[in-house]
Amino acid sequence: MTAYETVIGLEVHIELSTNSKIFCSCTNGSDADPNTHVCPACCGMPGMLPVANREVINLGMTAGMMLNCDINRTTTFDKKSYYYPDLPASYQTTQWFAPVAVNGHVTIDTPEGPKDIRIKQIHMEEDAGKLVHDNLTFTTLVDFNRTSVPLIEIVSQPDLRNADEVEAYLERLRTLLRFAKVSGARMEKGTMRADVNLSVRPAGSQELGVRTEMKNMASIAAIRRAIEFETARHIDAIENGTEELVQETRGWNDDAGTSFSMRTKETAGDYRYFPDPNIMPIVIDDEWFDRIKASLPQLPEEKREHYMAEVGLSEYDADMLTQSRAFCDCFEGAMAAGAAPKDAANWIITNCAGVLNKRGMTSDELPVPGTALGQLIGLVDGGKLSSANGKRLLETLFDVAERDESIPEDMEAYAETEGLLNSSDTGELEAVVAAVIAADPETAQAYRDGREKALNPLFGACMQQLKGKCDTQVLRELLIAELNKG
Repeated sequence: MTAYETVIGLEVHIELSTNSKIFCSCTNGSDADPNTHVCPACCGMPGMLPVANREVINLGMTAGMMLNCDINRTTTFDKKSYYYPDLPASYQTTQWFAPVAVNGHVTIDTPEGPKDIRIKQIHMEEDAGKLVHDNLTFTTLVDFNRTSVPLIEIVSQPDLRNADEVEAYLERLRTLLRFAKVSGARMEKGTMRADVNLSVRPAGSQELGVRTEMKNMASIAAIRRAIEFETARHIDAIENGTEELVQETRGWNDDAGTSFSMRTKETAGDYRYFPDPNIMPIVIDDEWFDRIKASLPQLPEEKREHYMAEVGLSEYDADMLTQSRAFCDCFEGAMAAGAAPKDAANWIITNCAGVLNKRGMTSDELPVPGTALGQLIGLVDGGKLSSANGKRLLETLFDVAERDESIPEDMEAYAETEGLLNSSDTGELEAVVAAVIAADPETAQAYRDGREKALNPLFGACMQQLKGKCDTQVLRELLIAELNKG
């Protein structure tokens, strides 16, 4: 049997993290009732003129720089004509002739070593609406909230060869764009979607095979399954003549594990691209370019090396922190507020991550600023806050953020108002110790007889009565001293 090679290129659509849409002031957000974030402009009403959102241009440039692209100093918007019910203007405003960024690359790790995946271009465009199919009534409803939500589309060259490389490429894109705060890039939320262009050719051949495109893939697992299925389908067609391969757009049925034909693949001529006369060319001068370049974050691998070589973190801690820009920002803020690096890393990786996981949030949604966490750690290390109450205080900070309230600036004052600070009254501690010993004389005698583990239930009983509001070291010393008196 002939050996074959799969050739894959991706078109990755990324929803940008802006407050408003690309050409109007409507809120950029999908978590709302249908058709509530719309206006005449994003609904394509006659006479409405678009106004480009400057922040979209900023994020488009940022993405281009993060992915090693050349930035077009003059970038333009164009009309892409096609009719679909969720596209009210019957054309999409996108970029064809002068996209914001071109000729980049992303480096991924493969079993054979690092590999550069070339990026043809990154262009900015508006999203379409959303069709909701009701199979009970055989009707289709349209939600225009997503219309004109700002996107970038990252178009790779056909440099990918298998599902492992595709997964590595998507993960790398997601990490870089999250670090630069371009997008949350969450496939499960629809803010990152991929079109997979795939063909098969005999190994060693330079000629591309018949290409099919699978649209709007929304998970890496589904993309992997779709690539494996399509590769097998193409090889079967070539080897056994089971079907005639044609250039087409296909959908993916993940439940059935099969692809299906949607329509013949359009060409550029079908879309009748032409410059949008309502949007002037955008000229990116040196000041604008330099400002965006200066705002770029350190790459994750650069931060990782810094954390290990200069801050003294272990490889594990550095790896965990650099999975998220929010974790890095919080870590550095906590250190600036006086927390020891190891303590700050432990609190973020263990306690903050635990609360995030319990609430179904991602690491990039960490709402606690580093200064607040650093103060909290200082209170625990200084004996003013027990470890248990420190964790309770952390939970309350998440609650504050969830209510869209500001995180308090003074953690000690806030912990006091919440009734979480340790008691500074030694007399109260001594009274509790005496009462616990009196209530359990057998365990107290066991400790006196040399069974050191008998101290644990007595200590636990004291902590329960004090509700954790004490310096554990002071309490332990008082308890041992009282037991030794007997």
